[in-house]
Amino acid sequence: MSKLFFISMIAILINCSINAQTLNLDYDSALATKLGADDYGMKNYVFVILKTGKTKIEDKEKETQLFKGHMDNINRLAKEGLLVVAGPFGKNELTFRGLFILNVKTVEEAKVLCETDPAIKAGIFDVDMIPWYGSAALSEYLKFSEKVGKYKF
Repeated sequence: MSKLFFISMIAILINCSINAQTLNLDYDSALATKLGADDYGMKNYVFVILKTGKTKIEDKEKETQLFKGHMDNINRLAKEGLLVVAGPFGKNELTFRGLFILNVKTVEEAKVLCETDPAIKAGIFDVDMIPWYGSAALSEYLKFSEKVGKYKF
């Protein structure tokens, strides 16, 4: 009986150790708090896909102005910490033009930010917005993005 008890206890301990969460020895609680991380180092964002919109701008000067405004808006949102990733897609059959990852918790907040983009407001881009759960450290790459580009937008 004691042999069976001993084997059972070992099995329970092995099972507990397999299912136990491992503490991260590199954990930085101040950084986690600053970035809004949960216990897994994650947080909520909104993933935005920009697609070709219904509006076609024939006036090249107006189109240039709208795209300049689009880039100015991207830079403003990034400086305010509200946009952590932005970039265009290559040619594709889905009419996807680019993406944003917005540092907001809800699609409603993302809609408000997208309404500040002149190209979206003009209908050059349509948007799809999806809640997304990703690394809270995602915004930290922005510190380095300024250092690796030879030219600015």
